[in-house]
Amino acid sequence: MTDLRAASRHLVPLLRERAAEAEAGARVPRDLSDRLGEAGLYRMLVPSALGGAEAHPRLFAEVLETLATGDGAAAWVVMTGSTTGVLTAYLDEDAARGLLDAEPAAALAGVFAPTAMAVPEDGGYRVSGRWAYGSGAQNAAWIMGGALVPTAEGPRRLEDGSVEIRSCFFRAADVTIHDTWKVSGLRGTGSHDLEVAEAFVPADRTVCLAADAPRHDAPLYRFPVFGLLATGVSAVGLGLAARALELAHEHAIGKTKIGSSKTLADSELVQIELARARGDLGAARAYLHSTLEATWESTAGGAPITVPQRAELRLAASHAARAAAGVVDSCYSLCGGRAIWDRNPLSRIFRDVHVMTQHIMVGNQVDRAVGRIGLGLKTNTAQL
Repeated sequence: MTDLRAASRHLVPLLRERAAEAEAGARVPRDLSDRLGEAGLYRMLVPSALGGAEAHPRLFAEVLETLATGDGAAAWVVMTGSTTGVLTAYLDEDAARGLLDAEPAAALAGVFAPTAMAVPEDGGYRVSGRWAYGSGAQNAAWIMGGALVPTAEGPRRLEDGSVEIRSCFFRAADVTIHDTWKVSGLRGTGSHDLEVAEAFVPADRTVCLAADAPRHDAPLYRFPVFGLLATGVSAVGLGLAARALELAHEHAIGKTKIGSSKTLADSELVQIELARARGDLGAARAYLHSTLEATWESTAGGAPITVPQRAELRLAASHAARAAAGVVDSCYSLCGGRAIWDRNPLSRIFRDVHVMTQHIMVGNQVDRAVGRIGLGLKTNTAQL
């Protein structure tokens, strides 16, 4: 099994070298994506019985943080590919191996949002629809998309009354990628729109997370799936913030004040600002990691994850995302005019981290739900 920590550290210099290329091309270059795949990074959350790492969530977060110090976009597509890989734990073995074994280095890609319709047919579903935010899809052999199942009464519902959301896996050849990713940051993720038209998907290549049980009895597959996704989003932010701090330190040490022999590092205000930013980042990271550990202890012990535990995990992730953006903002301001130039990686980090904060998994609606739960108010917890 690949040492994921070592593999991610080894790739950081290459990711830094090619980050501008990924941003300009609005995709992680295919050969670089294959390097990530060959290191096992897209399959961090795939069951070990299927050849994946079945990684502890804290390891998952640490690897993404490391990769993001190289390039946030590359870390992001590893994050989305890894969380898509969780679904292989719900497929029967033949179907899962059909997805994983044909092109072992290829990325996994997927969008959970149910913006397609899956019409039942003998043996499966006929799916049509379009999804936004298809990160990493240009380098994927298989692409997942969420769909609703239509009936005469509206979307098909589960026994508890909730709407059934079915995640469907498509061959890349069945998916049209529309060139729509014209954005401020995380451009290298290539998160273009995806579309399928009348694509047939066998039933054994579909999953309903709310109704289907994982076929692998392991703590990872009792861990909240959306908690993993939120962790991944915020971990990318923490890595971006860590790199911003490195660049700000380098700038402070090397930048001489106009008309003075002293550097910015001699300024007490700069010293205070960098110390506080370092403290904010460390505190946010510690809160996230300690919450991951506490949640893992419950899953490993076989105890069901409670709503308050799920809420705490989501709060830790959303807090980490905000803290990461705050640290980057401090570093960006400290570096002054130098930070605005594309040749300065801090410019890209600034844009990337502020796209990260807009993700639905770490947005204001998460804190609202967590606040309601803490106050004992009735709350929709489906997305926790």
